[in-house]
Amino acid sequence: MADGSTPPDPERGGPVPAVRPFLVTAGRVAPDPSGRTMPVETQVVATAEGLAVLDRLAFEQHDIVAACRIPQSIAEIAARLRLHLNVVRILAEDLRTAGQLTVHVPDTGVTHDASVLRRLIDGLRAIPDSRGVLRDTD
Repeated sequence: MADGSTPPDPERGGPVPAVRPFLVTAGRVAPDPSGRTMPVETQVVATAEGLAVLDRLAFEQHDIVAACRIPQSIAEIAARLRLHLNVVRILAEDLRTAGQLTVHVPDTGVTHDASVLRRLIDGLRAIPDSRGVLRDTD
């Protein structure tokens, strides 16, 4: 890098570049004028058109389309690319509008099912901590 330091290694969890989210989204805070946002579990996949223009996309848009060669959720993209969740939502909507991503919003009836949350909580509790100890239940 210009200051003599080594660039961060994204696989090792190094420092993240300090780019303000409002710069990436041109000041927008919602994907569309209605203010609706994509649920974090929304699945996104790159289109053939998106992959064809990959080298002409801006930095973050390029990274999102490249990551979406396989279906990814909005949450997974944000975590993988270390971008703010709303930045990913806004850019994904822009890319969808341009035909470079396909967006699959889940059925809200299924996502609000309490049994899904219970299974998720039970699954998380089944993961031992760093000492190998399981977490106590409620």
